[in-house]
Amino acid sequence: MAEKDLDKFITGDGVDTEREKWIGQHIGYRYDVNLVPDLEKMTPFLKTYIDTMGWKDLNWLEDVHMGYEEGKPAVFDRNINGWVQVPSDIHLPDNQQDRDMIARELLIKFQMSPKHPMVDLNRAYSKF
Repeated sequence: MAEKDLDKFITGDGVDTEREKWIGQHIGYRYDVNLVPDLEKMTPFLKTYIDTMGWKDLNWLEDVHMGYEEGKPAVFDRNINGWVQVPSDIHLPDNQQDRDMIARELLIKFQMSPKHPMVDLNRAYSKF
């Protein structure tokens, strides 16, 4: 679909649907189907995680993508408002969908890790 063709769907700042207005941001995959995660590319860990959680899809993980910090592959962790760099010994595939699945897995594993900064905050400020 050409960019001109997309213009007919956009009626302002790109925040057009009720959902977009409610969350205050544009939902990119409304216009680019390539942004919708290919569930066939899920890693075995993600499949187990989603099954354990009782979900049918990636839900909150759909907007987690492999990015870059200082030229190095990284995934953004909203809980700490910072980038988590991918270990250098991990081979990253050329396909962006595969890279995003690895980013999702790394984010979950980091958030579950005793090294995650939220663990220290929990120890310091937990009431019980």
